[in-house]
Amino acid sequence: MSLFATFTDHINQALDALAAEGALPAGLPRGNVTVEPPRDASHGDLATNAAMVLAKPAGTNPRALAGLLTAKLEALPGVEAVEVAGPGFINIRLGQDVWRDELKRILAAGSDYGLSDIGRGKRVNVEYVSANPTGPMHMGHCRGAVVGDALARLLQAAGFAVTKEYYVNDAGSQVDTLARSAHLRYREALGEDIGEIPEGLYPGDYLKPVGTLLAAEHGSAMVGKPEAEWLPAFREKTVAAMLDLIRHDLALLGVHHDLFSSEAEVVASGAADRAVAELRAKGLVYEGVLEAPKGKSVEDWEPVELTLFRSTEFGDDQDRPMKKSDGSWTYFGVDTAYHLQKLERSEELINIWGADHSGTVKRTQAAVAALAGRNVLDVKLVQMVQLLRAGEPVKMSKRSGNFVTLADVVREVGKDVVRFIMLTKRADTPLDFDFAKVVEASKDNPVFYVQYAHARIASLKRKAAEAGLDGGEADLSLLDAEELGVIRLASHYPRVVEAAAVAHEPHRIAFYLYELAAAFHASWNRGNDDPGRRFLVEGEPALSRARLELANAVQSVLRNGLDLMGVEAAEEMR
Repeated sequence: MSLFATFTDHINQALDALAAEGALPAGLPRGNVTVEPPRDASHGDLATNAAMVLAKPAGTNPRALAGLLTAKLEALPGVEAVEVAGPGFINIRLGQDVWRDELKRILAAGSDYGLSDIGRGKRVNVEYVSANPTGPMHMGHCRGAVVGDALARLLQAAGFAVTKEYYVNDAGSQVDTLARSAHLRYREALGEDIGEIPEGLYPGDYLKPVGTLLAAEHGSAMVGKPEAEWLPAFREKTVAAMLDLIRHDLALLGVHHDLFSSEAEVVASGAADRAVAELRAKGLVYEGVLEAPKGKSVEDWEPVELTLFRSTEFGDDQDRPMKKSDGSWTYFGVDTAYHLQKLERSEELINIWGADHSGTVKRTQAAVAALAGRNVLDVKLVQMVQLLRAGEPVKMSKRSGNFVTLADVVREVGKDVVRFIMLTKRADTPLDFDFAKVVEASKDNPVFYVQYAHARIASLKRKAAEAGLDGGEADLSLLDAEELGVIRLASHYPRVVEAAAVAHEPHRIAFYLYELAAAFHASWNRGNDDPGRRFLVEGEPALSRARLELANAVQSVLRNGLDLMGVEAAEEMR
């Protein structure tokens, strides 16, 4: 249990005691009571809003309730002082033995430090990447892949049961275009000079191996045949080849999905009919005519009766068609059916989408809320990544046709660099990825700075082993207040994990690790001018062992956080 969870329990016990004494009404709702670090560290080590949120339902004022709580909290072991601030916030200052005990707890927990059960096994579906299966992954897909994968890891660490899903858009016109492009490469593989790739087809060289496979399978049998004879088989084979390529590229990034769901299979399953029937039974689907689009005159527009979903009842600007006038499903209709299938498997849904999908968020959330009877879909929009090289835009990849492949970037700078940098900003803000800066050995490069802290500690441990200082029990009383301040920051990690999981914001882990690394580097640098401040002090084995335990604890937290990000913890920097 984290320090913050421990003090949450203490506050609940204090409230129970006050209720038993008749000082407070029984059964006050405590869901909004929090325990967190004060915004200003000089105010103490912990802060709670308990008095602020409970005073009104208790029929008292916040400062009066804070006074009652203060008397209870001051009696707790390890508490040095409790102060009431402002309108009723309670700040708690802890003794140094608390941080020494927390250091021991970090070391004892090891890789389990920071794990939580707040998810209580709740089934969460995280859908991410879901790029059209028409070519290799490019850097436009990379950020969503990392954000989704890191979020899934984070939720698992917080006790949720997570399914990582990829939705394959294999039922649209783009896969027919893909099959036609592959047919062209098939003819090329048989020796035909195909010349320039016609406008509208996919030009990338990545389809050449597919053409070779098709030539080996069919020989020249499909040359000159009507499209209807070869298109279905070529479509199936080419989509399968593209999915293999996508899985390969994502694996380079350390991304693996539990489930690949097919749009074509959703259509064939009848799920769309079931979704419409459920929504119609709730009075949310009807046959009607949409208003003319803005800018269209009556003469330019012909009204057609459609099957419509009442998305305006959920805040959308207009109702949305689920079927076209020819009776086929709209993309929204199929997407609603797909989400119904996800709801049948999960209690909460998270979609990681590109920012270009912003216009469909409200209608999708409306349909899911209507099907589930509550808001269970969170959509995280991911902004594009601008690739630079020493500040200049990167030229496009010839092999891919018109984009830079994810695989090429990972091979150049490494998986860990790519993953970490993708999480150094909120997903909904633009991100620059400069090839020169992301491999720079400086404090301004966050991935280097955090990795260097871990590697520096690994080097310290090797030196300690050589000096025979890695055994025996450490006297942690030798650590001063500044050194224990690093452990104070390390103790925040479990709370950061829980808060990031609840908010669905994995970038918080990267922010926190940078802060912890900076605190460790600052502690290390004290020894640059004063040899007595070094972690290993000649002639001071007891002090050296104590500081080594401090470094071990910091390294453990750094390693755990990097693991959540899908980044390996470096043992040495090269």
